[in-house]
Amino acid sequence: MQLLVSLALAQAAPAGTPPAWAQYAPLIFIGIIFYFLLIRPQQKQRKAHVALITALKTGDKIVTSSGIHGMITNVKDRTFLIKIADTVKIEVDKSAIVGLDRDEDAAADSK
Repeated sequence: MQLLVSLALAQAAPAGTPPAWAQYAPLIFIGIIFYFLLIRPQQKQRKAHVALITALKTGDKIVTSSGIHGMITNVKDRTFLIKIADTVKIEVDKSAIVGLDRDEDAAADSK
């Protein structure tokens, strides 16, 4: 009986078997690549967008995600009131702001 048990154990774990952690190494490597190529850049972009939104004030010229260019006339808790023409004002959510108006940046650089 001992002979059968020893033979079964010898067949179950051959001498050249790699360690258990080596089987998971490719998965861990893929996870690390996934983090540095997708998750980390997205977190940086989100932080930059939040910083932009918090820094906006009345009088800043902005662009919304739908492409509307305007000037902030009022800042509220969750929204901005934007003047897009002489008599036209719209209220947009803060998350709809994509960035500052490039025309304003170009004018400031040329001076």
